[in-house]
Amino acid sequence: MGSKWRKVKLALGLNLCVYAPKNNIADNDEEDGSLPPSSDRHSDAALLSPVADWNSAPPTPGSNRLKFSKSLSRSSSKKTCSICLTSMRRGDGQAIFTAECSHSFHFHCIASNVKHGNQICPICRAKWKEIPLQGPSLDPPLGRARVNPVDWPQNNALMTVIRRLPPRSNSSRNVVPLFQAPEPAIFNDDELLDHEIDSTEKSSSNKGLGDCNEQRKVKMKTFTEVPAVPQSNTFDKFTVLINLKAPASNSWQNPCRNQANMPQISQTPRAPVDLVTVLDISGSMAGTKLALLKRAMGFVIQNLGPNDRLAVIAFSSTARRLFPLRRMSETGRQQALQAVNSLVANGGTNIAEGLRKGAKIMEDRREKNPVASIILLSDGQDTYTVSNTGGNQNQPNYQLLLPVSMHPEDGSGFKIPVHAFGFGTDHDASSMHSISEISGGTFSFIETEGVIQDAFAQCIGGLLSVVVKDLQLSIECLHPSVHLGFLKAGSYPNHVLSDRRTGSIDVGDLYADEERDFLVSINVPAAFSSNETMLLKVKCVYNDPLTKETVTLEGEEVRIKRPVVAGQDEVSIEVDRQQNRLQAADAMAQARTAAENGDLAFAVSILENCRKMLTETVSAKSRDRLCVALDAELKEMQERMASRHVYEASGRAYILSGLSSHSWQRATARGDSTDGSSLVQSYQTPSMVEMVTRSQATLLGSPSAQRLLRPVLSFSSRPRPR
Repeated sequence: MGSKWRKVKLALGLNLCVYAPKNNIADNDEEDGSLPPSSDRHSDAALLSPVADWNSAPPTPGSNRLKFSKSLSRSSSKKTCSICLTSMRRGDGQAIFTAECSHSFHFHCIASNVKHGNQICPICRAKWKEIPLQGPSLDPPLGRARVNPVDWPQNNALMTVIRRLPPRSNSSRNVVPLFQAPEPAIFNDDELLDHEIDSTEKSSSNKGLGDCNEQRKVKMKTFTEVPAVPQSNTFDKFTVLINLKAPASNSWQNPCRNQANMPQISQTPRAPVDLVTVLDISGSMAGTKLALLKRAMGFVIQNLGPNDRLAVIAFSSTARRLFPLRRMSETGRQQALQAVNSLVANGGTNIAEGLRKGAKIMEDRREKNPVASIILLSDGQDTYTVSNTGGNQNQPNYQLLLPVSMHPEDGSGFKIPVHAFGFGTDHDASSMHSISEISGGTFSFIETEGVIQDAFAQCIGGLLSVVVKDLQLSIECLHPSVHLGFLKAGSYPNHVLSDRRTGSIDVGDLYADEERDFLVSINVPAAFSSNETMLLKVKCVYNDPLTKETVTLEGEEVRIKRPVVAGQDEVSIEVDRQQNRLQAADAMAQARTAAENGDLAFAVSILENCRKMLTETVSAKSRDRLCVALDAELKEMQERMASRHVYEASGRAYILSGLSSHSWQRATARGDSTDGSSLVQSYQTPSMVEMVTRSQATLLGSPSAQRLLRPVLSFSSRPRPR
C-alpha cells in the first residue's frame, strides 16, 4: 500500500524539488523497482520549492531532538517515512510515531500533517482514534538554517503528547482537540527590519541614481480633445486627458540564484514589502486545489527577498496565524515553506475572521516596510458573517467581511490593499470583488486551477516593483471663466471643491512602468481677440520609496489655440482611446446589473451595442490595440452570459474581475489573461510579465508539474495596449 501511495504522490507532481536526500533504505519497494532510486525521490514539501536551490547536505539528526517513540513491535517492513520519504531508524535522534493502523512516520512530519485536524492515515486512509499533537515553535533555530523543508525548529519547552479520552460505553474512543500554541493578544512579534542592510542598499541606490534622477521621476502628459477651438465657440463639456507614467525600473530582485532557464533579473535595490497571505483551507480546498495553492505559495516565498517579510493566515471555520511576519532570509524561507506545507483542508469558510487577523498583523507590527499588502484566496462563500441569496434583493452587506479599520470612511489612514483571488467556479465573486474594491486592491478570477501560480506571480511582480508611493494629483483652473465639470478617475478617490476651480485625485502607489489616465471635463469660454486660452495647471506630489524623498512635479500649463476660423482638427486619438475604455467599463457595469436582475438578453444587448459603438470611433478605425482588446473582452463577456448557468459559474466573476482591472487601471487575472496569446492583457507591466515568465519557466521545466497543472500556458511578453 505504501508503494502505491507514493506512486500516486509522484504521479500528482508532488516531487518538484531539486533537492533529494540520499538514504540507505532497506525497503521492499526499492527492491522490486517500483520506485525511483532514493537519490531521485523528493518529499511532499518539495511541492513548495519549484525553484529551490538546495546546495547543502541532508540534515543530520539534532542532539536536542525530543525523543518520543511508540512501540515498534508491530511487524512492518517499511523503514521510510511516507511523508518526507527519508529513513526511519531507532536511535537516530528522530521521534517516531506508529499509528494504530501499524504505519509509522517521523513524529514531526505526522504532527504537522494532523495539525489542522486531519485524522486520516496518509497511506491507508484509515481514520485514527488517537493522534499526535504538537505545538511547533516558530522561533528561528540557532546557527545555520536546516535544509530539510519538513523540519520544524524544535522548542523543548513545548510539550508533545498523544492523548486519548476514556472509552465510551460502546468502546469507541474520542480524539481530544488538537493542541495549538496560543496566539499572542497583540501581533507585535514581527521580525525587526535589518536596518544595516536597508541603509547600505539605500546608500548604493542613491549613489547609482544620482546621475539618472530625471529618469526616476513620474512623467506627466496632457492632451486636449482637439488642439484648437474657434474664438467664438464655447464648450460646456470639453475633455482634457491627464496621463501619468511611473518611471521604468529594474528595482526588484530575485533571491534565487544560479537557476537554469530563468530570466535574468536585475539585482538593483527595490522597495521591500510586508506581505500577509490569507488562505482558505476549508474542506472544498482538499486535493488538487490545496496542492496547487501550496506550490503557488512556494513560488511566492522563493521570489521574496531577504528584506521582504511574509506572514501566513489560514482560515476555515476559524482563522489562525500560521506564520508570523518574518523576513524571507534563508531561515525565514525554510520556516515559511514548512508552515505552508502543514496546511490541511477541512471545515467551513470564515473569510471575515481570516481578514481580521491579517489586518491585525499589519496594525500591530512594530516596524513597517515601505510597501504593504494582503493577498486573499478563497474558493467558497463566507457562511459565518454574511449570507448571499443571489440577486439584488436582500443584497448582503459585504463590508462586514472587512475589518472596520480598513474601510476608507474609518479615517484612520490605515491603507492596506487586499488583492483578492477567487478560486474555481464556486467562490462568491461579489464578496471578493467588494473586499478588494473597498480596500483599494484588485480582484482576480482563477477559473482554471493550473493558473493559480501565474496569477500570484503577476500580483507579486507588481508588488515587488513599487516605485511611487502616495501620489496625489491636483488640478487647478487657470482662466477665470474655466470651471471643472467632472473627474473620470474610476475607483480612485477624487474631489472637486465647491468653487469648481480646483480638484484632486488620490492615485496612491504605482508599479514600475504603470500608467494612469484620467479624463477631466471643463467648460471652454469664448475668447475674442485672443489667440489661445489657458485652461489648467496640473501638479503631482509623491514619495520615492527608495530614497524616502518627497517629490513635487509641476506639469506644463494646458492651453488650446483660438483661431478665428475653425479648422479640420481631428479628435485626439489619446483622448478617444480613454473615452472608449470608460464607455466599455460603463457597459460592463450596466450589463452586470441587468444580469443580476435576471435579464441576460438585455445584458448581452448592452455589450453588443457598446461593441458597435466602438467600431465607429477614431481609435478603432486606426486599429488601436486597446480598442481591439476591449472588443475581445466585451465579446468574451457576451459568451459568458449565454445562460444563467454559465453566468453563475464564470460570467459574474469574469465581469467583476474586468471591472476591477479597468477601475484601478491595474492588471488582474481572468480567463486566459496571463496567456501571451490573449488579447485581454491591459495594464500588464514588464515586471509582471517577467515574473509570470519565471512562473511559466518553473512549470515548463518540470514534467511532473505539467501533469499536475494541465493545461500549461505558454507566455510571451506583450506591451500594454495603447
